[in-house]
Amino acid sequence: MRAAVCPAYGRPDVVRIEELPSPTVGPGQVRVRVAAAAVNFPDVLLIADKYQVSVPAPFVPGSEFSGVIVETGSDAEGFAVGDRVTGAGMYGAFAEEVAVAAAGLAPIPDSVDDRTAAAFGVAYRTAYHTLRSVARVKAGDEVVVLGAGGGVGLAAVALAVQLGASVTAVASSDEKLDVASSYGARHVVNHKRDDLRGALKAVLPGGADAVVDPVGGELSEPALRSLGRGGRFVTVGFASGDIPRIPLNLVLMKGIAVLGFQFQDVPPDEFTRNEDELREHLVSGRVRPHVGAVYPLTETVRALEHVADGRAIGKILIDLT
Repeated sequence: MRAAVCPAYGRPDVVRIEELPSPTVGPGQVRVRVAAAAVNFPDVLLIADKYQVSVPAPFVPGSEFSGVIVETGSDAEGFAVGDRVTGAGMYGAFAEEVAVAAAGLAPIPDSVDDRTAAAFGVAYRTAYHTLRSVARVKAGDEVVVLGAGGGVGLAAVALAVQLGASVTAVASSDEKLDVASSYGARHVVNHKRDDLRGALKAVLPGGADAVVDPVGGELSEPALRSLGRGGRFVTVGFASGDIPRIPLNLVLMKGIAVLGFQFQDVPPDEFTRNEDELREHLVSGRVRPHVGAVYPLTETVRALEHVADGRAIGKILIDLT
């Protein structure tokens, strides 16, 4: 099979396309013929060895995929050869085949195509669990979403709108903000052109109820300052590469909550509820991920650079069909 291989740590251009043996299937695993894989910012960080965990090189990057099962191992319950599935792992998805634990897969509804399934999973699950179980967003809330042009950010815009919130989208270009507006954002702020603190105060004079922050860096503090009393600030990641330092006097004076999102922290009953609701959003067509660009496997480096350079709008995919 063909695969994108990171032979040594570095920038995305270290990645090479190579011929590798098909992965072997262990107990509880299945082998999936990959149809589409999504490129996420942590893929770039793993290749540079700058993520929270390190994967020994050489390795096949790629954490999110859709495809069809072509082999099942012993004790791989719940799935059969021919089933269309989507899944995610730490690495291995930028290849024509991947071996993964069956327990981590989800069936793809008949009404959903492979590209949509690959683009939907991680970003929309992250955004929805964040909004429902951490930020506790409800109808009528004012929600600020940073990085609103990226995968998680744009998903948060669309899903917060579905929850009945009024969304202020913050992004680095008018092109990204145009897409956020098409997904229902009421206000938009270009932080490259406008002073973020002043712009948020102008559009939200009464303050925001919640901030969703997948970016970090210099945007976090002015966004936190936009919260009204009792607001919720949720950090989801640090796509900017910089971890912000928040003055705690703001937390004290505003009576706000600063929270972090991790899947394992969502209570089991809420997790099941959120997953069911999110699946209904997908099947019904009420939400659809925005695919900003699609690259063939041979152009994996370009796909990674598209994400690394901050140019991605929505999800960037690699087509392996």
